[in-house]
Amino acid sequence: MAKDQVFKEEIEQASDFKFGANVASVFDDMVNRSVPYYGEIQRMMAELAADHAKEGSDVYDLGCSTGTTMIGMDTLVNPNVRFVGIDDSQEMLDKCKLKLIEIGFSREYELRCADLSQGVKINNASVVVLCLTLQFVRPIYREQLLKNIYDGLNSGGVLILVEKILAEESNFNRDFIKYYYNYKRRNNYSELEISQKREALENVLIPYKLSEDIAILRDRGFINCEVFFKWYNFAGIIAVKK
Repeated sequence: MAKDQVFKEEIEQASDFKFGANVASVFDDMVNRSVPYYGEIQRMMAELAADHAKEGSDVYDLGCSTGTTMIGMDTLVNPNVRFVGIDDSQEMLDKCKLKLIEIGFSREYELRCADLSQGVKINNASVVVLCLTLQFVRPIYREQLLKNIYDGLNSGGVLILVEKILAEESNFNRDFIKYYYNYKRRNNYSELEISQKREALENVLIPYKLSEDIAILRDRGFINCEVFFKWYNFAGIIAVKK
C-alpha cells in the first residue's frame, strides 16, 4: 500500500482537494490513517449489506473510490447480487478495477464514471452505500441525490450512509476536531500535512449535523433511520425504504 504523502511538502498555492491520480495512488493509506475505525466501519457495512441484499437485485456503492467497500461486501453478500460502483474520478475507478482484477473478483459488477450531483440512475437496488461520499456533494444537490436513491431502491431496501458530521452542540465541535487531529497525529501525519489538507478540504467537504442527516432522510421517505456507528465527528446511519 503506497504511503500518503500528498500534503507532506509545503504547497505555495493552496487549491481545493481533488480525487485525482495523486490521491488515487495513495487513497487506501490515506483513508485508513484519516478515518477512525475505518476497517471496522467496512466490516459493519458488509454485515448490514449482507442482511439486506436480495438475490437478483443490485448493490450500489456511490463514491466507490478504489473498491474497498465492494471487496469487503463480496465476502458476505449473496453471490447472485450484482455490484455497481459509481465514482466521478476515473483515476479512482482505474485503481478500483486493478484491485478487483488482482484479487480475482468473480462477482458480476459494473463500474461507472458519473458526477453524483448531476443525477444518477439507480434501478433494482436492495442496498445503496454512501461511505464518506455525501459530504462531498454540494448541499444544493444532496436532497435530489437522496431522492434518486430512494426512488431506485426496491421496497424494503436500505441506504447505508457514513459521514463526517458536526456536533449537535456547537461548543463541542472544537473539542471533537481536536480529538480527530490527535488521531491523525497518532497515525504519523505532521502538523503541516494536517493543516494543508484541512485548507484543501475547507470548501469541498461540507458536513451536516447527525440530526440534519437523519431529518433529510426522513423527509425523502426513509423510515427506521438508525445510527450504527459513532466516533466524535464521524457517524454511520442505516435507513430503510418503506
